[in-house]
Amino acid sequence: MTTSLVAPLREAPFRALVTGRSLAQFGNAVAPFALAFAVVDLTGSAVDLGIVVGARSLANVLLLLFGGMLADRLPRSVILQGTETAAALTQAAVAASVLCGFASVPLLAGLGFVNGAVSAISLPAAAALTPSTVPGSQLTQANALVRLLANTGRIAGAGLAGVVVAFAGSGWALAGNSLLFLGAALAYRRIRLPRGERVPGSRPLAELAEGWREFRARAWVWLVVLQFMIVNAATAGALLVIGPLVADDTLGRTGWGFALAMQTAGSLLGGVLAAHWQPRRMLFTGVAVVSAGALPMLALGWKPSLLPLLAAMFLAGVALEQFSVAWDVSLQENIPPDKLARVYSYDMLGSFVAMPLGQIAAGPLAEHAGRSATLFGGAALVVVATALVLCSSQVRGLVRRVPAGPG
Repeated sequence: MTTSLVAPLREAPFRALVTGRSLAQFGNAVAPFALAFAVVDLTGSAVDLGIVVGARSLANVLLLLFGGMLADRLPRSVILQGTETAAALTQAAVAASVLCGFASVPLLAGLGFVNGAVSAISLPAAAALTPSTVPGSQLTQANALVRLLANTGRIAGAGLAGVVVAFAGSGWALAGNSLLFLGAALAYRRIRLPRGERVPGSRPLAELAEGWREFRARAWVWLVVLQFMIVNAATAGALLVIGPLVADDTLGRTGWGFALAMQTAGSLLGGVLAAHWQPRRMLFTGVAVVSAGALPMLALGWKPSLLPLLAAMFLAGVALEQFSVAWDVSLQENIPPDKLARVYSYDMLGSFVAMPLGQIAAGPLAEHAGRSATLFGGAALVVVATALVLCSSQVRGLVRRVPAGPG
């Protein structure tokens, strides 16, 4: 018997979780778009843009392990309330600096760093909270639905950001963004879970070491993380730094907003497919389709025009969502619940650690080697990294533990 996709919504804690994550993703779609064009309007420099967006990623890298440790010690819903409130305050400060005319690259980079630190603390808690809100038999549907609704927020955010930035300016887009994060914090306040959700820890270093042992004990975990260390670095440099600059010269800012929204529309379809098509070797399928992430870089690098880019972004979104659901289910079925957030934090640390390098390096590479060559090189890295991970017998052989029913 196949569980309905909407069955997890019968659980009140899950409804509060997806509401908060959807609003947060709406805000997260607006924030980098508006911030990128705020920097473009301020200096027009690819190097400055790379520094500002890289600062946020650097904070993510530095504090993810701390966030994972906190999420295995403290109530995860409380962590999310605090981090979303802090995100609202930092985005309000960024908006004020842009609207009032005192924005500068160091200020935007500094506020971006603080916002990235807040995000680093929230990410492991959000990822590890889902299994606590639904029965185990609904885990695949819950993960698919979380991502489906969160991606709906991302579509709305990306599409609206392009329109607001084009017609009202980056400052007003960032101001509205702070309200979205505040709404997410209020939604997380409604999550009520039984006491005893957290297992008190002893020493922080001992807990981190325990999480590291769980992480490295499974080759399929750290191999996929190595893959995404390369994929995320290449993608971040291409889509967060080079993409807005190419769009400003060719597609226009509204067109770039639609392209980002189209990627998230692909993620919506990918989420529906992942909920209904659940192969026994779910991780292998998810890892294999990550190679489609090269398509937007190829479209941007080869005579960029709107329709081919929209198609490439859509296909990349479908592929990424297949992987994301497969990855979450694989971790949640195979990692002990009391260590799950720490393993997620090592996963996110490894996946994000090279993103600042990719973002900061993208500007100088584009200026010296050319935008097209840099984009083609990033696409090649995505394909090669994916092919190497598929050589692992553990990645090819991992199977679902909970039968998912036909389909």
